Amino acid sequence: MAAPHLDEFERIARFFAPLAAPQALGLLDDVALIDGPTGEQYVLKTDAIVEGVHFLPDDPPAQVAQKLLRVNLSDLAAKGATPFGYLLTTALPAARDEAWLEAFAAGLAADQKTYGIGLLGGDSVATPGPVTLSVAAIGRIAAGRAVLRRGARAGDRIFVSGTLGDAALGVIAAKGGDLGIAPAERDFLIDRFRLPQPRVALGPRLVGLATAMMDISDGLVADLGHICGVSAVAGLVEAERLPLSPAARAALARDPDRLASVLGGGDDYELLFTAPAAAEAQFLTFARETGVPITAIGRIEAGQGVRVTDKDGRDIAVKVAGYEHF
Repeated sequence: MAAPHLDEFERIARFFAPLAAPQALGLLDDVALIDGPTGEQYVLKTDAIVEGVHFLPDDPPAQVAQKLLRVNLSDLAAKGATPFGYLLTTALPAARDEAWLEAFAAGLAADQKTYGIGLLGGDSVATPGPVTLSVAAIGRIAAGRAVLRRGARAGDRIFVSGTLGDAALGVIAAKGGDLGIAPAERDFLIDRFRLPQPRVALGPRLVGLATAMMDISDGLVADLGHICGVSAVAGLVEAERLPLSPAARAALARDPDRLASVLGGGDDYELLFTAPAAAEAQFLTFARETGVPITAIGRIEAGQGVRVTDKDGRDIAVKVAGYEHF
């Protein structure tokens, strides 16, 4: 009889959680926290992207580099941390020549200037393929102030930054799928897939108000499920409240079934957080100051799991909650 299939989080719990240092938070969060100078902690995060999975073979190398860096900065923002620097590992086939590397490095240079960080080291190896890239990002935050996944409480509201579903719909468009929308809308969605916008200005402002937070990488329902699981609560998402860009709204108008991409498509890299309802007025101020919309999309309840409801309060079946690596 075949051994049972382990998903990503079952693998982590079985094989790697027993190895975790105390600073690794039981491998139940996106980051580790280690003590820095007096009154400060360093926030550590690593993420990898793989050709054909997280980016397409013909994506511009500068944008590949920027996506690699930004998905890591997004996790720092989701803890409320300020970026400090990063380590880079590249595993490249011979076809990725010096011209490709020059453009890749130019993308990193542009984002280093944008986010005020620098390269601290890393490694470079050869591979027959596909291209595999990894960044270990380091951020800084006042000791004890990082916003973790585990603080959500029944009665909290559920909030997200920005708009949802753009990247998942952008993947469809980038692969040649016809969304039935205008070329400018199609280009906008592809750009949202290729170039995430880490909310580094907004994240630190939520410290002390958000009770739990992470970024949306695997998909809204799956990632809210991670918060709910660690916090031992349930989540209710009201689909009518989901913030959509004009391009995504146009795509859904042509095919309402594409709501599945908004709920479980992933690659949004928007902040997903919980907080008391009384904090919403302050969040509106933050949204005006940073230019990043913040939307309440549901609530935290007693229980377990995540439900999504329509405008009439009826449950919507979510066939794919998020991306599964294994």
